[in-house]
Amino acid sequence: MDDERNPHAPSPSRSPAEVRPARSGPSRREVLAAGLGSALLLGAGPDPEERHSMITRPIPRTGEQLPVIGLGTWQTFNVGADPKERAPLRDVLKRFLERGGRVIDSSPMYDRAERVVGELLAELGQSRTPFLASKVWTIGRAEGEQQMRTSVQNMGHGRMDLMQVHNLVDVHTHLATLREWQQAGRIRYVGVTHYQPSSFEQLEKLIRQEALDFVQLPYSIVQRDAEARLLPACADQGVAVLVMSPFEQGGLFEKVRGKPLPPWAADFDCTSWAQYFLKFILGHPAVTSPIPATSNPKHLEDNLKAGFGRLPDEKTRARMLKHLGL
Repeated sequence: MDDERNPHAPSPSRSPAEVRPARSGPSRREVLAAGLGSALLLGAGPDPEERHSMITRPIPRTGEQLPVIGLGTWQTFNVGADPKERAPLRDVLKRFLERGGRVIDSSPMYDRAERVVGELLAELGQSRTPFLASKVWTIGRAEGEQQMRTSVQNMGHGRMDLMQVHNLVDVHTHLATLREWQQAGRIRYVGVTHYQPSSFEQLEKLIRQEALDFVQLPYSIVQRDAEARLLPACADQGVAVLVMSPFEQGGLFEKVRGKPLPPWAADFDCTSWAQYFLKFILGHPAVTSPIPATSNPKHLEDNLKAGFGRLPDEKTRARMLKHLGL
């Protein structure tokens, strides 16, 4: 699956298997091949990755720069110990870091994903390079602290850059704990997440009342509710934004299946539909990093290219919407 997805109506008492959504959408391989072929025919120009470093954006609270394309782990990294299952994931992480990526996001709700990420990073000798982000997803202070200790050990082998309250579960209890951990140097940044636009009002309230470092929210070329108030609030309050579900569980590829990229996509160094969708998101200045998930090294390479070269301005973003009838 090429897109991180938070589950419907999560509850700390439910297992990941109970809330895992079914795969949807067309084969990305078909759409990717068609999009790349069309771009080449249209003369999209040199590969922007060969000419530029990945774009970075600052975390507003500190000014620390982060590469704009991150990596999610929902479903894709939930595998066992079989080397054949892990081999493509190891390749994904290796290429991600070699191409300049840093932000890797996970959650204890994703079953084995945190442990798999941690073990593969250790194999690669890259335990210190990534910007690691996970979440707390339970009720109660003691339970939250235990869950976070496990996440820090499994994924970061003793370190974690960002800890987020997943889907606002027992949010005030956990924020108090996260503040203490941050003061003690056990984590570097504090954030909150939610996957439903119906919770944007609550997210905005927290953004304006709490000194949050990060918010993670859904945003895509077809799901733009965050533009109305939430992204402006993040910009006003100096909160970094991670974007989940940038491909709508692959549904965006179905929307463009069999369609060539418009020739003017070359104007912002875009050579595939995946880059089109990611560059649209990055065209909003409040966004720090979308975090598409994939277990396919070729898809990973394609996603990363969205972080190189030019980005669309507001006029171009409007044209991108119009081209898709949005």
